[in-house]
Amino acid sequence: MQLVVARIGRAHGIKGEVTVEVRTDEPELRLGPGAVLATDPASTGPLTIETGRVHSGRLLLRFEGVRDRTAAEALRNTLLIAEVDPEELPEDEDEYYDHQLMDLDVVTTDGVEVGRITEISHLPSQDLFIVERPDGSEVMIPFVEEIVTEIDLEEQRAIIDPPPGLIDDRAEIASSRDADEGSGEDSGKRSEAGGA
Repeated sequence: MQLVVARIGRAHGIKGEVTVEVRTDEPELRLGPGAVLATDPASTGPLTIETGRVHSGRLLLRFEGVRDRTAAEALRNTLLIAEVDPEELPEDEDEYYDHQLMDLDVVTTDGVEVGRITEISHLPSQDLFIVERPDGSEVMIPFVEEIVTEIDLEEQRAIIDPPPGLIDDRAEIASSRDADEGSGEDSGKRSEAGGA
C-alpha cells in the first residue's frame, strides 16, 4: 500500500537540496538516506534519498542525480510516496496510519452515530477527521485525546466525546433550550449573545 510521506518544497542553496513538508510521524524511517520513493506526478520519480539533514527546524533532502538548484526547483510540489505493508503498525500504540482510520464509523460516547471518516486533514497544529454524516453533510472533528476518546480498530469505530457545538445537533438543542427557558429581558440578552 502507498502512503504520502512528504511534499517537496522549494530548493535550498545551489547544490540540489530541497525543503520538504513532512507528512509522516516516522520521518527517520520513511525519509532516511537510501529510501526509494515513488512520486506524484509519477514522471518525476522514483527518487532515491542521498542525504537528509535538519536546518532551522526544516528537513532538507538531496536526491541522487539532483545536483543543482534548477533540478531541485523542478521537483517543487512533488509528493513523495512510500510503499508500506498494510499490516505494519506505527511504533507508538497511540498512533495510527491514515489507512487504518479511513472509513471508521464515528459514534459519541453515549452511542449516537455521527458518521464515517472520509478524509484526514493534517494541519500544522493538529489533525482533523473529515466525517461524512448520514445526511451527506460533513463535520470536522479534531483528532485530539480530549475529543477522540478511543479508536477501536476491531470494531472499526472511533468514539468521540464532543464539546457542545462541535456537532450541529447539540448546538441546535442547546440554543432551543435556552430560548424556552428564558423570559422577558433575560431571553433578549441570551439571543443577542447567541447571535454574536
